[in-house]
Amino acid sequence: MLESIAASIGSVGDAYDNALAKSEIGLFKTEAVSKRSPFLNGPLRTIDNVEFATMGWVDWFNQRSLHSTLGYLTPDEFEEVQYSQESALRPEML
Repeated sequence: MLESIAASIGSVGDAYDNALAKSEIGLFKTEAVSKRSPFLNGPLRTIDNVEFATMGWVDWFNQRSLHSTLGYLTPDEFEEVQYSQESALRPEML
């Protein structure tokens, strides 16, 4: 039975995808669900508490947190710049 389960990320022996996932999970645990997290309204007692903390963290991560690898832009700002550059290079379709 277990032999038929597909890997969720990466491939066998590919440490890069796994390392990235573990890094992101570590950030999430530290920033979103730790005891001092600004995304919590109280203790995590139900799945709803975790879901609301997760939604707040994802919103903050994508819209307000600055990332040095993105030139100190938010992910949303970086995507906007990327797509505007791509559309400027694409010829107009009539």
